[in-house]
Amino acid sequence: MMSASVRLSSVSKQYGPLHAVAGLNLELHEAERVALVGHNGAGKSTLIKLMLGVIRPTEGHIEVLGVEPAHRGFAAVRMAMGFLPENVVFPPSMTGAEVLSFYSRLKHQPVSRNRALLERVGIAEAAGRSVRTYSKGMRQRLGLAQALIGEPRVLLLDEPTTGLDPESRQSFYEIVTELGQRGTTVLLSTHVLAEIEHQVDRVIMLDHGRKVADGTLSDLRRLSGFPTRIRVGLATGVRLHPALLAGMAECRDIDERTVEILCSNARSLDVLRCLLNASVPLAGIEIAPPSLDDVYVDILRRTAAE
Repeated sequence: MMSASVRLSSVSKQYGPLHAVAGLNLELHEAERVALVGHNGAGKSTLIKLMLGVIRPTEGHIEVLGVEPAHRGFAAVRMAMGFLPENVVFPPSMTGAEVLSFYSRLKHQPVSRNRALLERVGIAEAAGRSVRTYSKGMRQRLGLAQALIGEPRVLLLDEPTTGLDPESRQSFYEIVTELGQRGTTVLLSTHVLAEIEHQVDRVIMLDHGRKVADGTLSDLRRLSGFPTRIRVGLATGVRLHPALLAGMAECRDIDERTVEILCSNARSLDVLRCLLNASVPLAGIEIAPPSLDDVYVDILRRTAAE
């Protein structure tokens, strides 16, 4: 395991009677891409602000790259961080190039690298235009370029794909993958769960300021009670005997030639082996493990019931 870039120990943030973050423990590691998911008000943006040192915790201890945000030396750590807020706002009269130059100087980084950054996010041709002429997606890409200034060691992204078209989102995740391969810690807060399933190494779920799940998608699928769905197409005239998968899975007919099998994620391979060993004539097979949306909803329901 890589060393921890970010470490939170029993961190709470309270606003009067409201606990925006409550007793949170977590670590983010080098070269790790982590998704932070939760409903509105779950504490995602508050958590990012705590990591940036914009607000202080009511209780607990935070370290980013080995330094507490309250420490005088944290100014140097901020130079090694990148941040993209949910709502990107830039001076409308400035050009894209001018915006990036401004932030480069704030981070004491050479302006000469900015052209490559603008090309990397796909808006180099608009660099000389004022920001007021940019679409929402273009402003978002300019915000991403700003966050990438100085090749940050820790990158915090709050709803980063808002306003991006499918091609731009694909390009964005390619950049995130590249950063992870180069050792950057990436924390990605998002509501769009479907698009991050294959883009992150780990998922942290928050509910009312508390961490309710933390692990790989496979880990969370095992934690969830949501079933894996296996649809089996049968050869003409073939029936699947109910006793074949008794005690292992539930079966129901979709039509005369299709059976849907519901089983736990852990038993899906056993079900497939059983079908193959029984030499059932199959016309096709489709496996649909629980999506991150399914897992998220199921875990929240379980948490509420507890």
